[in-house]
Amino acid sequence: MRTDSSPGTLPAREHLPATAAGTPVLDVVIPVYNEEKDLRRCVLRLREHLARTFPYAFRVTIADNASTDGTPLIAAELAARYPEVASVRLESKGRGRALRTVWSASDAPVLAYMDVDLSTDLNALLPLVAPLISGHSDLAIGSRLSRASRVVRGPKREFISRAYNLILRGSLQARFSDAQCGFKAIRREVAQVLLPLVEDTGWFFDTEMLVLAERAGLRIHEVPVDWVDDPDSTVHLVRTATDDLKGVWRVGRALTTGSLPLDRLARPFGDDPRDREITDVPRGLARQLVGFCVVGGLSTLFYLLLYSGFRQFCGSQPANALALLLSALANTAANRRLTFGVRGRGGAVRHQAQGLVVFAIGLALTSGSLAALNAATTSPAHTAEIAVLVVANLAATVLRFLLFRAWVFPDRRDPAPVPAPTAPAYAETTTISTGDPR
Repeated sequence: MRTDSSPGTLPAREHLPATAAGTPVLDVVIPVYNEEKDLRRCVLRLREHLARTFPYAFRVTIADNASTDGTPLIAAELAARYPEVASVRLESKGRGRALRTVWSASDAPVLAYMDVDLSTDLNALLPLVAPLISGHSDLAIGSRLSRASRVVRGPKREFISRAYNLILRGSLQARFSDAQCGFKAIRREVAQVLLPLVEDTGWFFDTEMLVLAERAGLRIHEVPVDWVDDPDSTVHLVRTATDDLKGVWRVGRALTTGSLPLDRLARPFGDDPRDREITDVPRGLARQLVGFCVVGGLSTLFYLLLYSGFRQFCGSQPANALALLLSALANTAANRRLTFGVRGRGGAVRHQAQGLVVFAIGLALTSGSLAALNAATTSPAHTAEIAVLVVANLAATVLRFLLFRAWVFPDRRDPAPVPAPTAPAYAETTTISTGDPR
């Protein structure tokens, strides 16, 4: 993705190197609130599974969301007894707040989380994080809605889950299949740039994070999971659904207005030989040509429809000018976003002004072609006018692409990324006060 400026551009994904013993590669966060009944059993089960099957060093972090029962004491006891277990205490509730706090401070290159009930079969954990360790993907999610998944839950939760994902697909054009499965992972360098853009601190945190990542062009890996519903779950379905719908509206509005700086999440291509620079060939030329041709084809169709409509009420020259003006505005906006990857509002007015200069050149070509046709034939047929305009527009299109690429949206080389500072490792037990009562 190319943007006007990308100060936070992510580096190319690389396979994580082998680390020294004791340095965690994976940090699995378990957000909890009043889970004194299940916490010990679930943490020990997860720790035993990772010790037996995971080939790298790991950490299990208990994120206590202001519990009022014996959960903090059990978490502290587990952290003191097992070196692979850490405990973080937050004085405010919110699953999203807990994940943001722990992930932002973790020193592990791969960050994950799962619900304390361990509804997801733990055999899916290694397939979840493997694409992140290898450098193939940026995020990974477990999906209960995949055809290969095996799920045991009641019809009410099944309906709500599928209806929610249909809403996401229809309103936010989401392509991932399961936003709310409590089984996700992310690379740390991605989290450091993505999490500051996520506003929600509750259950919508997952959805917002995935939508922004997908819109920014990050790669999301999905893993089919075996999942058994927890009948004792404390999630309030109606309140959670209401908060999620509010979040969908907020994120949709932000994406529509372009107020999110998604260019910070730009990721260069990987080490595929086809993605390497070739001498004397402009970067991204083939991709931009394809996008420009698609936008140009749609713009030409739009222009011809406008011209045919205007031609019924005015002469050929005014109809051509009006149709070309409106289609030029739409063409510049579409090429700005789709062909040249410029996001946000920055420079939009300047780009449209420069696009109007390009429009004036196209108007001169097409108007001159119509004038030549009228000089050659006193009363040209409508089909002849259309044919002449198509040829003139093809010539104007070639010139428009060259001007767009060299003048309106010139290629700017991305600056070298600045390495992120290494976060300090956790102490065994940490207490964090957010000061936010939500």
